[in-house]
Amino acid sequence: MPAATPGTPSLLRAMNDRAALELLLTHGPLSRTRIGHLTGLSKPTASQLLARLEDAGLVVATGTDGGRPGPSAQLYALNPRAAHVGGLDVTPERVLAAVADLTGAVVGSFELPYTEGAGAVDQVTEALGEAVKAAGLQRSDLHRLVIATPGAFDPQTGRLRYASHLPGWHSPTLLDELAAALPMPVEYENDVNLAAIAEQRLGAARGHEDFVLLWNEEGLGAALVLGGRLHRGWTGGAGEVGFLPVPGHPLVRQVTRANTGGYQELAGVQVLPRLAAELGIEVTPDGTPDAPHGPHAPHGPHGPLVAEAVALLRRAAAEPEGPYLRFLQSYATVLATGLASLVAVLDPEVVVLSGAVIAAGGDPLRALLEAELAELAPARPRLVTGQVRERPVLRGALESALAATREEVFDTSR
Repeated sequence: MPAATPGTPSLLRAMNDRAALELLLTHGPLSRTRIGHLTGLSKPTASQLLARLEDAGLVVATGTDGGRPGPSAQLYALNPRAAHVGGLDVTPERVLAAVADLTGAVVGSFELPYTEGAGAVDQVTEALGEAVKAAGLQRSDLHRLVIATPGAFDPQTGRLRYASHLPGWHSPTLLDELAAALPMPVEYENDVNLAAIAEQRLGAARGHEDFVLLWNEEGLGAALVLGGRLHRGWTGGAGEVGFLPVPGHPLVRQVTRANTGGYQELAGVQVLPRLAAELGIEVTPDGTPDAPHGPHAPHGPHGPLVAEAVALLRRAAAEPEGPYLRFLQSYATVLATGLASLVAVLDPEVVVLSGAVIAAGGDPLRALLEAELAELAPARPRLVTGQVRERPVLRGALESALAATREEVFDTSR
């Protein structure tokens, strides 16, 4: 369909259609009268709009509002099957895939453990294929796929940078191979950036145009949102704060070859057992503090080091006194040392604390970190704990795919 000319009836219809679809997405099922009231349209115009959207497969009738006084009114909802998207969260341990419908509901998922020697293309196609099968769909039914990885694909060269620890993802032809194997548009994004998108759309950063998300799980990272948009940098490496040189740790040289840097060495997950040991706190093999620890702690969704750190921080947050309080204070100090540089340069309104390790410290760690930052940085951003706790990177991948897909599907002027 040709693009609508500004000011023409077809453009106005498209604008009204878009407004109604956004309302149904935000509010859920609505009656014709309610849609007319919220959009300012007359009942006849609202009826025509709904009929048009129903014919296009974007809206479905779904029951009545029979619980209200007076005659029951037909309710209309966004058709969840009008489009589907996929998201993948890739780590050195596994590939996690999910499929969501147009409303954002996850309708299928699959986790594929990393297999030594497995190729990236095979991993992606297998994990996605199983998630699509779980959703009762075909891969060709997906409108878009967003793949999350550590590091970032350099827009100049197409090669993955800042993630030498991700096996099988460094071929110079990888993006072409994936494009040939997948029948839908594919986008690639840094995993921490996608956690920030999840918080921006669904969590602690809603309504904020300038914020930093600080992430700590297997590695330290940050996402920078400026003016409401992700800042990725020239090579996609904005936010790779683990490489920051910081006071309190010797300079790390050849950082990309070592895949670490000063801030990672000072405040990464690997320092927490040492901080605890210095205070006489140990961890048992089952992941609970107060007894000798060993290498066989259960992994859960993360590696053993992260599981151990999470157990330590949860116990300290539950009993923030004595050695546990000093443990939290030590960790807050090393975290604030690097975060102060970000705050001094970016002056964000909000800092979102995310990732399993930081989240495990809860409000006690957040309060101590806020106090430390107040002494180390010139600005005083508000520190908040991330609210998207269930697979935030995967959720961000789906939200990113949904945003682009809704732009296409909701544009009825096409």
